[in-house]
Amino acid sequence: MKKVQNPKRGRGASDNPINRFEGNYLDYDLDEESGEKPSVKTQLIADHSKEIISYNSSPDVPFNAGINVYRGCEHGCIYCYARPFHEYLGFSVGLDFETKIMVKYEAPKLLEKTFRSKKWEPQIVAMSGVTDCYQPIERKLQLTRECLKIFSEYRNPVGIITKNHLITRDIDILKELSAYNAVSTTISITSLDNKITNVMEPRTSRPYKRLKAIEELANAGIPVSVNVAPIIPGLTDHECAEILKSAADAGAQRASYIIVRLPFKVKELFEDWLEQYFPDRKEKILNKLIEMRGGTLYKSDFKTRMKAEGLVAKQIGDLFKVQCNRYGLNKSVFSLSTEQFKKTHSEQLTLFDL
Repeated sequence: MKKVQNPKRGRGASDNPINRFEGNYLDYDLDEESGEKPSVKTQLIADHSKEIISYNSSPDVPFNAGINVYRGCEHGCIYCYARPFHEYLGFSVGLDFETKIMVKYEAPKLLEKTFRSKKWEPQIVAMSGVTDCYQPIERKLQLTRECLKIFSEYRNPVGIITKNHLITRDIDILKELSAYNAVSTTISITSLDNKITNVMEPRTSRPYKRLKAIEELANAGIPVSVNVAPIIPGLTDHECAEILKSAADAGAQRASYIIVRLPFKVKELFEDWLEQYFPDRKEKILNKLIEMRGGTLYKSDFKTRMKAEGLVAKQIGDLFKVQCNRYGLNKSVFSLSTEQFKKTHSEQLTLFDL
């Protein structure tokens, strides 16, 4: 039977599963005395990508273009569907994802180059389509802030989703974008229980701070939504109504939700995590997920992967709609505009436009 590693303080994962592409992946050495893996410090690695905008064609993702300043995420959310992306870099979905952070230091310059290009067609760009643009290192590096300045300068619309109160630092720029109907923000809240959040999303802002972020954004006139995500049946699903009420009271205008997704080896991490922290609920949670995923822990089918299927999924969806109506959410629609987009310094670009 596989041994479950002891929890690592401040980390979601406690192990480094073998990369599914590299069977000979070298893991961290065990401590000779304790037999456990040592605590791992965060390492920043320069990402030399030449393009900053990525595109997707998924029918259940509400944006086509996205920007990810960071690859990997120190927030350490144990359920994160983005963990498998780290395997393409030769890393692991586990501790590597939380500690080996690829940083696109040239992101602001690359973004400005993109907006100046004759090939660029103004469109909504999502920030945090994969990893959180306001993860802890952003406080120091400020790459997201510098990118937002470019969005504001060119008046290109941007949609932001985050779990971090740090977004309020940039309210000055977000207000500029809002004046051109060029920004929407979403705060993701999984649970209002600090005990759960502390171990499930160890380096994110605590729930009350996320609600405070909604309040500050709303008071500044910036469109703000709440994303109840991910909902974990048997663990956090009972909190949905309270989260929606609290978010609405704080000023959120719209709401959405996602059922937890566990692609590839994230399933193993999540099972080990349940064994560490909620062994008494483990089987109940896993059985509900299997029921909602057609007999397996995860199905990647479009249109059902976000909301799942079956009776439990339907009950969650129906209750979500009822509660949104009760608290006045989703009564209006955010419709960002590209009409105000402008290219700056155009007289200087003759020799440099692509």
